[in-house]
Amino acid sequence: MQVHQPKDPLILGRPFLATAGAIIDVKNGKIDLHLGDIVMNFEVNKSMEKPTVDGQAFWIGELAETREEVLDELLLIDPLELALTKAENEAIAYMDLEREEEEPDIDKDQEISQTKVKFDPWCPLRAPKAELKQLPVGLRYEYLGPNETYPVIVNAALTKEETALLVRELRKHRKALGYSLDDLTGISPELCTHRIILEDESSSSIEHQRRLNPNLKEVVKKEIMKLLKGWSDYPISDSAWVSPVHVVPKKGGITVIKNEHDELIPTRTITGHRMCVDYRKLNSSTRKDHYPLPFIDQMLERLANHQYYCFLDGYSGFFQIPIHPDDQEKTTFTCPYGTYAYRRMPFGLCNAPATFQRCMMSIFTDLIEEIMEVFMDDFSVYGSSFESCLGKSWKSATEM
Repeated sequence: MQVHQPKDPLILGRPFLATAGAIIDVKNGKIDLHLGDIVMNFEVNKSMEKPTVDGQAFWIGELAETREEVLDELLLIDPLELALTKAENEAIAYMDLEREEEEPDIDKDQEISQTKVKFDPWCPLRAPKAELKQLPVGLRYEYLGPNETYPVIVNAALTKEETALLVRELRKHRKALGYSLDDLTGISPELCTHRIILEDESSSSIEHQRRLNPNLKEVVKKEIMKLLKGWSDYPISDSAWVSPVHVVPKKGGITVIKNEHDELIPTRTITGHRMCVDYRKLNSSTRKDHYPLPFIDQMLERLANHQYYCFLDGYSGFFQIPIHPDDQEKTTFTCPYGTYAYRRMPFGLCNAPATFQRCMMSIFTDLIEEIMEVFMDDFSVYGSSFESCLGKSWKSATEM
């Protein structure tokens, strides 16, 4: 994509000229613009004789009427509509402009110094609102930021010295920790891009949305807002592939409860609900990727010879991988709030595990079976001592 420099001329588009009722006299070099009863005349030849100076500052003082016309449209109450229109920044700008009553004093010759804004990675105001769940026995929370912010899960058996060493190393690698989709830097498309290659005889499929009760609709709405904020999907209206969504229970850890016969039954607890896209028809028409996944038993045999382990969980691992632009519309799903397509690889696609495992193998090829094991988005780093295991963990984190 070409980026024009400030010195490049700006060519007004045809919609603007049509709206302004422009009359262009090429022979005499004049342009007449009609705004209601007002006619403005521009002499192109004279304007071209004036020097163009980069860095000039200009001020438009007559914005009151225009501001009032668009302010109501920008101040949207519904957060989903606000996310779709991307008008939040514009609304804030107009509100700030409304508070100004006088024109600012502008010094055209004033030189603006280059200043660097100091970014505090552990600022409490920027701390994510992490949902702290009840942990099983053997795990506990530690906090990297002040006022119990930026939580991490550690082994409850660690000593104070080991915990302090671990927390210190974690604080050095803030960029490797993910708490929300905003923290995802993503994998470069040059390294890995997910493709959806269809069979030759396949035909497109458009399915209708499923009926959802109000509670489940709210779950879908929150998920759509999160994806739009993280720039992981976008609205689309003309896709040849449309899949429905389902809202399924989100299961937590296994707990033991008594049934009506006083028998202890292991049961998974329900911690909430999550949105899933039903890609069964798309998957049936997709050419399968047969990249092999590692065997769990062989990985456990290599891990069994070491005393210390560090387990890293890739945050929203599949969302790290972009989808090829030609295949993004195939991921379109429908819900009560419209139809959307993914920019990043979602769960539910038949070849997503193979794509992710291939990408991880290419990144950690020099470390696998030497200091770590990788299965999908789960990373197991091992060592003979606590210090060596911790050092190897950050060596693997650097590769990420």
